[in-house]
Amino acid sequence: MYTKIFRAVIIGAPGSGKGTISERIVKTFGFLHISSGDILRQNIIQNSDLGKKAKKYIDAGQLVPDDIVTQTMVGRITEVGNKSYILDGFPRNGAQAEILSARAQIDAVINLDIPHDVIISRVKNRWTHIPSGRVYNIGFNDPKVPGKDNKTGEPLTQREDDKPHVVAKRLQLYDELMGPVLAWYGERGLVTTFKGRETKEIWPRVERFLKDKVNMV
Repeated sequence: MYTKIFRAVIIGAPGSGKGTISERIVKTFGFLHISSGDILRQNIIQNSDLGKKAKKYIDAGQLVPDDIVTQTMVGRITEVGNKSYILDGFPRNGAQAEILSARAQIDAVINLDIPHDVIISRVKNRWTHIPSGRVYNIGFNDPKVPGKDNKTGEPLTQREDDKPHVVAKRLQLYDELMGPVLAWYGERGLVTTFKGRETKEIWPRVERFLKDKVNMV
């Protein structure tokens, strides 16, 4: 656990392992994980007004509009106050990066660079326990009982946005939108890219990087 305030953004295509890497960062460093996707999915489950708006876009494999994401994430950042965190799914364009920079100092941007063919193969085997967000990967992180969540025994489902044809569409959108964000942060010397095909290959490098950065802050 580290006492100094440190704030990072994690960037990676859908299915790149951002969630798993973020979980390990939380456990190792005690950062909060603020994920736009998790927040939106919880609102969908709760059938809130925000959830209703977001669901139609997510089910179609489209990105949720900027104004919805910005409002959601800025609100959450304001709530957590003076704490260390890692942002996942925000910012996703230069305008959002500008808004974020006016509210918080970002100390590092972690860019996960995973080949698209690996992501599509990985995601088609991914099943989720929707209420908790726990994710299982068949052949890698299998549930103890096929089709059931380890903790609750409730059924697992494949999210609509995890189906291969939807993922391929989302990857194309991701490339178009996130290139400028990486360039924006790159100009400020904040981006470190981690290339690989598996989380177990990438995580040790991310861990060493963050330990060095946290000790430097």
